[in-house]
Amino acid sequence: MCRMLLIGVLLAVGLAGHAQTDMPKPVYNFSLTREEKIKLAESAAPPEISAHATLYLLEKTGYVRTREGTNGFSCFVDRQTPLNQEPTCFDAEGSSATLPTRLYVEEQRAKGKNEEQIKAEIDAGCKGGKYKAPTKPGIVYMLSDTIYLLVPGTSQMVHVPPAPDVLCSLCDRERHRLTTRCSKHAPSHRPGQPDAYIIVFPASADHAGH
Repeated sequence: MCRMLLIGVLLAVGLAGHAQTDMPKPVYNFSLTREEKIKLAESAAPPEISAHATLYLLEKTGYVRTREGTNGFSCFVDRQTPLNQEPTCFDAEGSSATLPTRLYVEEQRAKGKNEEQIKAEIDAGCKGGKYKAPTKPGIVYMLSDTIYLLVPGTSQMVHVPPAPDVLCSLCDRERHRLTTRCSKHAPSHRPGQPDAYIIVFPASADHAGH
C-alpha cells in the first residue's frame, strides 16, 4: 500500500541546492503585481485545484484573503523563515488546523516581532488550545518550481525542485509528535510541532494502488 520514497525538505535541499549568496536576502518580492502574486500562490497546486481554492496574497501587512474558494483548499506563499519562498496549497484539514499559524506568523513579522518571539507565541497558542493539530492525514501541494529555502545553520539559499505529488501528514494531538500511516521513519518538516509534516514522493504510476 505504501511503497513510496519518503524524503524531507532538508534532504532535498542537500541534494539539489546550491548556495546563492553569503548574505542572503528574502526571496519573496513584495513589489510583485497582484496578478504576479496570484500566479505565484496558485503555482503550488494543479490548476484544477488552485483555480478554485481560497487565495491569500502576502503583503507587507501580512496575508490578505483575496478570493473565497469552493473546494476547501487554501493557496498562499508560505515562508518558514523570512528568507524563504514556498508556494503552498493546504486542503481543508490543513486550512483549518495549520493555516492559522501561518497567517499569525506573517502578521507578527509585519509588526516587527522577531522569530524567537513569534515561535514562543505559537508554542503558547498550541499548548493553550488556540491552535489545533491536524486530526487526520491531509494533503498539501508544493508543486511550484519557485521554492527557495534557507539551509538551517547556514547562510545558503537553495532552490528546491517541486515535490512530484503531495504532502501526507498526521500529528499526534496528545504528544505533539509527528506520526504517519505510511512510515514510522519518515523525515519531517518542523519536527515536534503540532503543524509538522512529511513529504511523500509517491511510487511511479507503474505501482497501482499506492
